[in-house]
Amino acid sequence: MWLIPLFPLAGAAFSLVARPGKRIVAIVAPGAILLAFLWSVAAVYQLAALPSRTKELPLGMWLPNIGAAWGLYLDPLSAIMILTVTGIAFLVHVYSVGYMKDDDGFVRYFGYLNLFVFFMLLLVLASNYGLLFAGWEGVGLASYLLIGFDFARKGAAGAGMKAFVVNRAGDAGLLMGLLLLWSLAGTMRFADAHAAIARLGPGAGVVTAIAILFFVGAAGKSAQFPLHVWLPDAMEGPAPVSALIHAATMVTAGVYLLARAHLLFDLSPHAANIIAAVGAFTAIFAATIALVQTDIKRILAYSTVSQLGYMFLALGTGAWWVAVFHLFTHAFFKALLFLGAGSVIHALHGEQDVRKMGALKRQMPVTHWTMFVGAVALSGIPGLAGFFSKDAILAQAFHSGATLLYLTGLLTAGLTAFYMWRLMHLTFYGETHVENGPVHEAPPAMAVPLVILALGSSLAGWIGVPKGWNTPAIFRSFEMWLNPDAGAAVPAARTEWILTGLTVAVALIGISIARYFYGHKGGVPHTFLQLVRPLQGVLEEEWYVDRIYNAVFVHAFSRGGGRLLNRLDTQVIDRGVNAVSSATRLAGSISSWWDEWVIDGAVRAFAYSVKLLSYPVRLLQTGQLQTYALVLVMGVVAFLSFLAFAR
Repeated sequence: MWLIPLFPLAGAAFSLVARPGKRIVAIVAPGAILLAFLWSVAAVYQLAALPSRTKELPLGMWLPNIGAAWGLYLDPLSAIMILTVTGIAFLVHVYSVGYMKDDDGFVRYFGYLNLFVFFMLLLVLASNYGLLFAGWEGVGLASYLLIGFDFARKGAAGAGMKAFVVNRAGDAGLLMGLLLLWSLAGTMRFADAHAAIARLGPGAGVVTAIAILFFVGAAGKSAQFPLHVWLPDAMEGPAPVSALIHAATMVTAGVYLLARAHLLFDLSPHAANIIAAVGAFTAIFAATIALVQTDIKRILAYSTVSQLGYMFLALGTGAWWVAVFHLFTHAFFKALLFLGAGSVIHALHGEQDVRKMGALKRQMPVTHWTMFVGAVALSGIPGLAGFFSKDAILAQAFHSGATLLYLTGLLTAGLTAFYMWRLMHLTFYGETHVENGPVHEAPPAMAVPLVILALGSSLAGWIGVPKGWNTPAIFRSFEMWLNPDAGAAVPAARTEWILTGLTVAVALIGISIARYFYGHKGGVPHTFLQLVRPLQGVLEEEWYVDRIYNAVFVHAFSRGGGRLLNRLDTQVIDRGVNAVSSATRLAGSISSWWDEWVIDGAVRAFAYSVKLLSYPVRLLQTGQLQTYALVLVMGVVAFLSFLAFAR
């Protein structure tokens, strides 16, 4: 198990330190991830044979005072994560060989990519929250390096910094939650910390506080409102980076964290309700913005935000295994869509505006048909991966009694189908608006991963068929693998079929409206646009969230606050320092005067008086021997005369 994260770490060190040639890196970097994937498959196979289906591998203490150790932990949840991360990452690495072949930063790029995978594997394999947080921060660092990979461009550098700063806000919440958990449990080890929480029972205030702080951290990494603003701008990174970050790695870290700590939310209904509400709101909020975006990657970025909202909706309604199922299926079709978008951008020599595309179906058949599969899967059409997991989330919301959240998710499903087929029509159908030619199909290194991901998008959902369909257990193996106890209660088949029918109907309505407007009318009629112009403007401005952030945090807080602090520094701090300096100088002057005229004056006056009194003595002290002899003789004569007259 310890070799799984070691392979990508070794690949990163080799690329960043040794700095070999492109050909060697093109073999070593994907090869390291392939080895990690193969070892993951072997580890999961061995795990399935264990009666407890858990394996902890202690490697030594790291922070003994808080119970954080170097140790790895494999259970059904982390097993799903390592297979998803290494599998998708390997395909992204292979794709990147073709996509980045002409880039001068080829070696550095693969070093960062390997480093990213290492930190993600460390995060999901950690045996305690302390080591998990180390991987969590490492993922943030690596994403900053990848998003701002082309740092010479102002947009890329700014996007990397934005992702880093926004994630720090969420990470601060997670860190406070971890410290609170440690103060409560005295350890960071999963099993011991969860046991300490369970002893408190449901509804404990401290458990709710920890749960909400964990959610704040997860909201930052998984781009939930209002900490979602970094993710659309992350599109400044290369297209394969977008696929890796948005599909199976960084943005899913928050979902993994809350699934790992699901006991917190089982014991804290208030925190769970907040998560479900924020998730549902984020889902529809991001979907509305995606309706009017014109950048192909930005459409998919807001789609990712929306789908993550679905996962948080499932987490909040208590079905953490359903959230992980959607994470698993979403990894296939979202990676496929991002890599397909990268193929289109590559063919159009950097063009990302869907209004300057069109009619690419014939020129790019592999890209078209694979993206077609991805779009169908994301739209929730029966038989493909997205249908099963999205249907499971909506069914869970319905059965939990959260009717408003269910209706929100259902409406979001219709919006998702609409904006995906808007993207497909503007990109592949209709009349061509291509300005950058000639157009070419993706090379094999890019096309093969697309085909593999399309197969995954078609088949991955069949291991999570709804329970109400009364299918054999093998078709519900995903749920049984993660949460065997959940398979006991089977809802009524009629209810399940009705819910499924509603989900499919809404998706088909969304697709039909998009096909009508963009396939038959050539776009939304101008008269209709005039009616919805105010709303369209709001959506194009992304509900003004970025503007509000700029006004509050950049202009008011950073710049205005900077000016205020500058005035405070110059008018208060500096003046205070200057006043203290002047007072010190005045005190020094007074002290100098006192020293010179009082202390030194008294000493000089005493010395002068001694000198003055010395003058008479100096008259007698001539230094001449004959004078001293004369005085001596005169003294003797005077003494003898005194004696004579005294008689």
